[in-house]
Amino acid sequence: MLSGEMTGAQHQPSSPSVPTSAAAARDRVERLLEDHFRGAPQHRPPAVMLTDALLVTSELVTNAIRHGGGVTGFTARVTAEGLVITVRDRSPAAPTVRLRPDGQAFPVGGYGWPLVQRLATRVHIAPLREGKAIRVLLPLAPHAPA
Repeated sequence: MLSGEMTGAQHQPSSPSVPTSAAAARDRVERLLEDHFRGAPQHRPPAVMLTDALLVTSELVTNAIRHGGGVTGFTARVTAEGLVITVRDRSPAAPTVRLRPDGQAFPVGGYGWPLVQRLATRVHIAPLREGKAIRVLLPLAPHAPA
């Protein structure tokens, strides 16, 4: 079980329905971040941070649909550490990076999981009774120069 989540029939997930597409999940994340930054001086999330959050959301949800048997749960919340996105699916298999025959990573497609790992401050994969949950933490500030 992931930290802060409860099991049992009387406890409902934080969102009433599971998004059926990456676009629906992105809409939720964008609204959450717009609400969070509404009182900030710029009144909007920083563009780079919003783009990263929407990209990671798309990748996690698309992978759950394409490789995980469908999305069974989705939450996005802002914490003191950043944006936490959790996507549950039906497959117990953890994402992997496939190699091309010449040994290079990234066959046609296959860019998403490495991208998620690069953009997220933390990635946690938790096995569930039926499937898995992937939780990522994304910073809420623009990237500092390397």
